[in-house]
Amino acid sequence: MTAPATLLILGADGDLTERLLLPGLGTLLASDDLELEVIGAGLGDLDAPSWRAKVAAAVADVPEPRRSRLLEGTRYLRADATEPDGLARLLDACRFVPVLYFALPPAVTVRVCAVLEHLETPAGLRLALEKPFGGDLEGARALNGLLTRIVPERQVYRIDHFLGRATVLNLLGVRSANRLMEPVWDRHSIERFDLLYDETLGLEGRAGYYDHAGALIDMVQSHLLAVLALVAMEPISRVDEVDLRDAMAAVLRETSVRGEDAVASSRRARYAAGTVDGRTLPAYVDEPGVDPDRSTETLAEIVVEIGTERWRGVPFRLRSGKALGRARKVVRAVFRPVPTIEGLEGRPRSDWLELDLSSGQVELGLTMNGGGDPFALEQTTLVAQQVPGALLPYGEVLKGILTDDPTLSVRGDIAEESWRIVEPVLAAWRDDRVALEEYPAGSDGPPNR
Repeated sequence: MTAPATLLILGADGDLTERLLLPGLGTLLASDDLELEVIGAGLGDLDAPSWRAKVAAAVADVPEPRRSRLLEGTRYLRADATEPDGLARLLDACRFVPVLYFALPPAVTVRVCAVLEHLETPAGLRLALEKPFGGDLEGARALNGLLTRIVPERQVYRIDHFLGRATVLNLLGVRSANRLMEPVWDRHSIERFDLLYDETLGLEGRAGYYDHAGALIDMVQSHLLAVLALVAMEPISRVDEVDLRDAMAAVLRETSVRGEDAVASSRRARYAAGTVDGRTLPAYVDEPGVDPDRSTETLAEIVVEIGTERWRGVPFRLRSGKALGRARKVVRAVFRPVPTIEGLEGRPRSDWLELDLSSGQVELGLTMNGGGDPFALEQTTLVAQQVPGALLPYGEVLKGILTDDPTLSVRGDIAEESWRIVEPVLAAWRDDRVALEEYPAGSDGPPNR
């Protein structure tokens, strides 16, 4: 049985809570009967009926009587968590073991943790933090030190909602749990990987955060390197908090910018004015809240290599961009071509495997004899569709936090390795050693080199 918990949401009056956190919680409680108290906290003047209405809308599909039980116990407290008295009052209000969820800007999260370090904390307290985990490698190390002075590492939950996506976790099954892929998942059979997260969305009013982060930190440093770890880690015998995270950390320790050349192995660009899906977008520099002199990129691409025996010499391209002409969120493995076979017309093309991280669709490009001429080669695409997960990504992540299972949370050393990998690229970009290119919104991005 899972012990009762109090989900104490700091920043409950913000967009993250209403848009992602509460809906994710709703899908979790619709399928799992957890004894849970939910307390929202923030500086906004939310009255009790308004807060209860937000929670009620998110848990509309939760069966009775646990829906009513949750709504009867939920409440919103106005408090400044960066003040010792305010934070102590919030912790005292929790009936059960507190799960402190920081739905706050990173700098505010650090200020709250600095206060929390000097308070008497309840036994079993868990801390849940949104990315980014620090602003660079040094900052990540400092944050990890602060967090582990408050609670043990196992009670720290660094949230990467990508790890809560069933479509991302499907990587484990596709690569390791079937006879077709497991024997060929190495450098002898695979020529290269592309990990792409291209979006048609523009800035969408997020200048306050995004103009300081950019695509490299927002997507590549966190999400795509976590996906890379699942793609490239050594096989494991069980999926649990130790084996999975040990394997992810081990492969990231062997990962670096290709050729140790951050200039040749990276690109950055930002969108100019254009049209996406019939919507006219202004240039990024003309978006409200953007500082044009900051040179923030909206598209980032890096090529990394992994120094293990399994992957030595295989390039892994990681790319994420905004305001592109088509959304493409995939992991694509391109297999090495086989030798030409005399008597079969048509040079064999490279076969490939592609997993769509958004829809769950899996495609396999397979070379076969042609339908018209049996001695002519052609390529056919085999398609499979993954059944959607029962929980939203935030529901899957919350399930781990509330049931005290950190398997899908980012461990401290993984966060630090992710910063180490991109630090040479960040330095090259700061020094303008990599040109900031432009691409029209609605295009495929900057031209190929």
